[in-house]
Parts: sequence; structure tokens; C-alpha cells
Amino acid sequence: METVFTRILAGEIPAAIVHRDARVFAFMDAGQLNPGHVLVATCEPYATLLDMDEDLAAELMRLAHRVARAVQAAFQPEGLTLLQANRPAGWQTVPHAHIHVLPRHENDGVGLVWPRKDPGIEVLREYAARIRLD
Repeated sequence: METVFTRILAGEIPAAIVHRDARVFAFMDAGQLNPGHVLVATCEPYATLLDMDEDLAAELMRLAHRVARAVQAAFQPEGLTLLQANRPAGWQTVPHAHIHVLPRHENDGVGLVWPRKDPGIEVLREYAARIRLD
């Protein structure tokens, strides 16, 4: 599957690469929400986090952690948001698994709508009982 990220890896699209190894890479998001906005992605084009194995998912998060620490040191943001989205309903716009490392500042104009629903403890316990970890 070809994506904009595989085209970046192939050198077909210019990018500012932060890190690259055999399995994961990081590069500056061309649509910087704030200075230092980095995307961390898999080299193989897995569509979502759910499509890769646990070891690669851990590798992806390890690199995101390293990048977040480096962005904090370089840009000194007031906060950081790490965002990993899956499928369009989950806000994923590129069908290639990745994590946004986004430096944040008060009143930076970046928003996240989070309409809370408070179902109560019994419903929460029912939800928890449905989740089975392998």
C-alpha cells in the first residue's frame, strides 16, 4: 500500500527527517500546528495501530517518547499532546499508522472536542467486563 509516508521514505516527497531506522521513522509535519510538530510512523504501511504486532507498536511508542523528550528540550512548550488516531471516525486522515508529537501552548488555537458522557459505575463495570486482553 502506498501512502504519503511511504513516498516520503522513498524520497519522492521532500521531508525534514528527525530519525529513521529499519522499522520506524520521525519527520516534521508539513502542516505545523506549533513549531516542533513531529510525526512518528512505521516504515511499513500498516493502516492502523490495530494492524501491527505488539512489538512494533511498542517500538513506535518508544520513538514517540524519545521524540517528545527531544521536542520538549528543543522548543520548551508549555505542554505536549501525543495523538494516535485510527480510521476516519477516530480522526485518522492518512491511512498509515502514526503518532503526532504536538508541542502545546496556552491559547494556541488547537482544540479537542471531548463531550463527556457519565454512564455511572455499574455501566462502567459492564463495559470493563466486555474487554478481554489476550
